[in-house]
Amino acid sequence: MNAAMTTVSKDKRIVSLGRLRRSLRMHLFRALDKTELNVKGVRIGCGKDDIPKFVRSLLFKGTYEEFECELVEANVRPGDHVLEVGTGIGLVSLLATRLAGVGNVLSYEANPTLEPVITGNYRRNGWQPNLRMKAVTVNGGPIAFYQNDNIVSSSSIDRQLKQTEISVESDPINAVIAEHAPSVLVMDVEGAEIDLLTQADLSGVRAIIVETHPHIVGDASTRALVDHLEANGLEARELRHKTYLFLRRS
Repeated sequence: MNAAMTTVSKDKRIVSLGRLRRSLRMHLFRALDKTELNVKGVRIGCGKDDIPKFVRSLLFKGTYEEFECELVEANVRPGDHVLEVGTGIGLVSLLATRLAGVGNVLSYEANPTLEPVITGNYRRNGWQPNLRMKAVTVNGGPIAFYQNDNIVSSSSIDRQLKQTEISVESDPINAVIAEHAPSVLVMDVEGAEIDLLTQADLSGVRAIIVETHPHIVGDASTRALVDHLEANGLEARELRHKTYLFLRRS
């Protein structure tokens, strides 16, 4: 067996062992009926009645928003103003708050069913969220939002899933940026990142952490977004699965 084949076999074993460890961790936490986890220094509720079963499993495995958390941990500094669009259950928001400082993170979430989850997780950590239960759009105003029981699939884009259409208010992204003056932008909006990031004034933003969704918007649109950001002074420094880190060129 040559060196290249040995390396490939070793890599496959490492991946398999990682999956096994995560599966064992998930089953252990289920057996223990864990109701709270400490994730990167913040407390998150994970009881059966707190969050959907699918999200609970991801938390137990350690894979929920894994790449966003890693990039936030590595790039958010004390005193940063962080704008997060697409808060989910609040894990990334809480981590950014721990790093940047209480009051320095402004979070948007369009799915109204998540408000008690987010505020409950903030209470676990002794903080109050700077939270707006709205969407962020290019122009502002009400939009159609498609709620899915699996919250990670809820979106402002009609994906033709088993979902409920509701109307939610939105704020225009450039007005939000002008108000909050973010140095870091974190975004996970199930495909809406294409319009938002190509229309936003990002001149004051040092770092963007964005989960892309080529399976929803297509590879060409995602590639065009990357090209647009790079043409406007933001260099793609890392790609972890579908999550990009862009940093401002000095």
